[in-house]
Amino acid sequence: MTKLILDPASSMRSFYFDKKDERVLFGDIREKETHLLTNGQTIHIEPDEVMDFRNIPYPDKSFQCVVFDPPHMLKLSEKSWMRKKYGVLDKDTWQDDIKQGFSECFRVLKDEGTLIFKWNEVSISLKEILALTPHKAILGHPSGKRMGTHWVLFIKTEGN
Repeated sequence: MTKLILDPASSMRSFYFDKKDERVLFGDIREKETHLLTNGQTIHIEPDEVMDFRNIPYPDKSFQCVVFDPPHMLKLSEKSWMRKKYGVLDKDTWQDDIKQGFSECFRVLKDEGTLIFKWNEVSISLKEILALTPHKAILGHPSGKRMGTHWVLFIKTEGN
């Protein structure tokens, strides 16, 4: 089956109803990891394919939809459960990393395709992040207890 959707930073696939959905290509920079957290939860990072969202190994216009949920925190210790679950941004290169991630996600997105972007403002504001892409967001929705997680929708169109 041809994959319609790419998630190049899928981590634990936490927001998917079906964590093995055949329509989705689950990628992550981490190969395969299992962690037992202090709360007793076991998490698994098992991408279909190891990939770096800054350099996606697919041709232009390969996917109908891209889900982009990169790490969103800057300072986490090596032992942090948040780091184990979601990864961490490099404090020196995060702006270039996110900018390149957006660029790559739009590159592999088909014309009139949909990009769904998820961001949590715990370290960096959504406004700062959206300034890193020339593409214009259509809508967004804050969620979570503190309304700090944002879901943002983009459509790839000519000139956008």
